[in-house]
Amino acid sequence: MESTESKIFENVLIALADPTRRELLDLLALRGQATATTLATTVTVSRQAVVKHLTILKNSKLVTSDRVGREVRYKVCPQQLSSTVEWMADLAADWDRKLAWIKRIAEDDK
Repeated sequence: MESTESKIFENVLIALADPTRRELLDLLALRGQATATTLATTVTVSRQAVVKHLTILKNSKLVTSDRVGREVRYKVCPQQLSSTVEWMADLAADWDRKLAWIKRIAEDDK
C-alpha cells in the first residue's frame, strides 16, 4: 500500500510535470504573490485555465492562497519543494547504494 508521503510527492511531481504550472510557480516566486488575473496577463492561457493550474498547485501544497477582499492572492510554499527535493535525494542515494552493491557482487564473481 502506498504511503501518504509517497502520494504527496507523487502529486508534487505530477503538478510540476506541466510547463504552464512551472511557469506560474516561477512567476509567483519572482513576484512574491499574485492573483490569477494578474498571472493570466503574463501567460498564454486564459484566466480560467490559470485558476485550474493554481488549484492543482495548491492541492499539491506548492502554493498557498489568501483571500484579501474580493481577491485571492497566491504565493509559493517553498517547504513542499524542499521536502520533495530531500525525498528525491534520499531516493537517489538508495539507488546509488544498491547499484554499488550490485557492482561489487559482479566484480567479485570475476
